[in-house]
Amino acid sequence: MKRQWHIVTIIVLSGLTHFLFFGQPNETVADEVHFGKYISGYFSHEYFFDVHPPLAKLMISGMGYVGGFRPGFAFAKIGEAFPDKTYLWLRFLPTLAGAVLPVVIYYLSIQLGISRLGALTAALLIIVDNALLVQSRFILLDSLLLLFGFSSLLFYFSFQSGKKLPYLLLAGACGALATSIKWTGVTFLALVVVLEAIRWVRERSWSGASFARAFGSLIVLPLIIYFSIVALHLGLLYKSGPGDAFMTPRFQKTLQGSRFAEDTSIGPLGLVEKFQELNVEMYRANATLTAGHPYGSKWYSWPFHVRPIFYWVKKVNTSESARIYLLGNPVAWWCSTAAMLYIMMSLLFLLFMRPSVKWKLVPSAALLLTGAWLFNLLPFIGITRVMFLYHYMTALVFAYIATAYLIDKLASPALFVQPATYVSRHGSREETASSWTFDRNLVYAMLLIGSIAAFLFFSPLTYGLPLSESSYDLRVWLPSWK
Repeated sequence: MKRQWHIVTIIVLSGLTHFLFFGQPNETVADEVHFGKYISGYFSHEYFFDVHPPLAKLMISGMGYVGGFRPGFAFAKIGEAFPDKTYLWLRFLPTLAGAVLPVVIYYLSIQLGISRLGALTAALLIIVDNALLVQSRFILLDSLLLLFGFSSLLFYFSFQSGKKLPYLLLAGACGALATSIKWTGVTFLALVVVLEAIRWVRERSWSGASFARAFGSLIVLPLIIYFSIVALHLGLLYKSGPGDAFMTPRFQKTLQGSRFAEDTSIGPLGLVEKFQELNVEMYRANATLTAGHPYGSKWYSWPFHVRPIFYWVKKVNTSESARIYLLGNPVAWWCSTAAMLYIMMSLLFLLFMRPSVKWKLVPSAALLLTGAWLFNLLPFIGITRVMFLYHYMTALVFAYIATAYLIDKLASPALFVQPATYVSRHGSREETASSWTFDRNLVYAMLLIGSIAAFLFFSPLTYGLPLSESSYDLRVWLPSWK
């Protein structure tokens, strides 16, 4: 009964926050100027080039087709008004994905051993994070990436619980779908592979059959799915278009109306060759992006929420303006960073400062959450192209789950080690972890009250509601937020 009440609460609140003021503003916002053009390309069949794989764009264009969207709108600049209401269909799937994500996080948190109250808190922190909300309300890719990626983890832990093959197949499929939206989504698939390898070692369940099952589910199936999605993308874009210049003459030979289409001295590429060239070119384009951006930020600043992104502005009257910022919930965000840092320092202390504590005594959830957070943050060290706050969103969700995990474990002086295995000696007295108490309900309540208050305070910058200059200045807590 409690679980049903939790799920109903999550669905209602998430649906309300995501679909409140749905479609506002009726103008292009931020990177909609890019993705809108790409989506229109599927309707005109004119070849375009993007540095990201095509799945999210294909899904959004399919929804647009159902809703009657047709190409013609230029998506030329931020703030350009849409000519009709069909743009709502393009925003619908990202918004729906953002609304469903907290449900996935609730069940995933329970799978990780977090209490139901903690799982509810993790879901609510995601619901009231203003940045996650903003990124899901427009024609953008990240909410779909997060939904598929965390669904992959949820299905994998469901497989661990019951060892049912369909769950492992679903884990691989969802990981492939996340990778087919942005290459950063491959971290989910890699994490599942690592977890499965660790399970083999711990359970000593290595066998030829288990290897074949894992290899087929987590390697072969994802490759088939990724290839099929790119093949569909290439099949739809069979005409010459704005992306021709990125491709070789042999690639362009396959495009109707290209300058090489009638050149008999050039042989066309086959599907596999086109697949290879497109992926190589996407990698090259990602690696060679050198343009700066005034709202770019470095990876080490993301956990501290130093530099948000200005998405849209419109003058309402002489004294008020409406703005949309990719600005997170500072209370929840900073608490999640503090939680992650505390967990990491505690793990380092336990594993390297106390020889008596062994790796096997540390619950896997602590290591998983720490490793997943670092795995989705540290690779950005080696990326030289301009980066933005939204690159932190996968790690942010892990940090919110870790926050709930930490509060759950605060009853133990050892923090992570199970009470039955840890005993601290004080003279002749032994004190077990179970003798310590902590009012977790109070901490959860304080965290949620503060996070909800911050969400409401910053919501005008989330929904694009008018603010006077003085009211706007009250919300600029750091100079770097302007």
